[in-house]
Amino acid sequence: MSQRMDRRVFLDKVTKTGAVLGAAAVGLTTFSVSSDEGETAVKRFKKAIILGMVEGNLSTTDKFKLARDVGFDGIEIPPLTAPEAVEDIQKAVAESGIPAHSIIFGGWGKPLSHPDPKVADEGLQELAAALKVAAQVGADGVLLVPAVVNKDTRYVDAYKRSYERLKRAIPLAEQLRVKINVEEVWNKFLLSPLEFAKYVDEFQSPWVRAYFDVANVVDFGWPEDWILTLGTRIDKIHIKDFRRSDRAWPPLGEGDVDFPRVMQALDEVGFSGWLTCELPGGDEAHLREISRRVDLIIEGKNPAE
Repeated sequence: MSQRMDRRVFLDKVTKTGAVLGAAAVGLTTFSVSSDEGETAVKRFKKAIILGMVEGNLSTTDKFKLARDVGFDGIEIPPLTAPEAVEDIQKAVAESGIPAHSIIFGGWGKPLSHPDPKVADEGLQELAAALKVAAQVGADGVLLVPAVVNKDTRYVDAYKRSYERLKRAIPLAEQLRVKINVEEVWNKFLLSPLEFAKYVDEFQSPWVRAYFDVANVVDFGWPEDWILTLGTRIDKIHIKDFRRSDRAWPPLGEGDVDFPRVMQALDEVGFSGWLTCELPGGDEAHLREISRRVDLIIEGKNPAE
């Protein structure tokens, strides 16, 4: 887009007709939500937190409700295996009115790049199980660490093995309508935006997309640059901050992530969707402060203001 978009347009309450027309005019995906006054508001971005960030002796349902009450639109959940854990999330979604939009499956333990095919196959089976759980709880994506490079796995082998093995999961993802969102983490893999884009493109599938973490690249790059290269390949965003000087993870806006430039880049590529915080957890006051800072990020401001 040639001009920077005014995000307040997306946050203001509008009539249903006006919302639809406004969204169509800029060609963006938007989300309709009910306001207290019974109108329909349009959000270009949805705020989420990871379930583990909601601390305290609370039930899962009450954690979802607290996240909702402090201003978040959804939750990202950890991998689930026990049927009762799945039912617990389903109950929390139903009673809180906010979704579990993604599962942080991971992939570190039994990476698809592992030199032992049996280990990699076990990892693939675990990914398949996570996709099925995602469909059960209504999540539309599963976060995957696609490969791990280490002294036992060369980079070229990690690329080839993970690609060949991940391809085998695509039919199930398509059947369940759950995306496999690969993320760049400190796994010594996908170390440039050009390579990340190429990796996603090689699958030639809308069911393999990018989960971009804005802070994970700060140590060796600039997140706004990565966003402009990845473009429409990005399905979801992780929000946190990183400080190069002491290699620390400070509160939002107190590190080296230039959030106004990040949001400008997201504008330019037309991104709309989930911005999920991956930060230390805390009590209600702590979560409200995080929510406030994310609002400032969405408005294109420095979140530490």
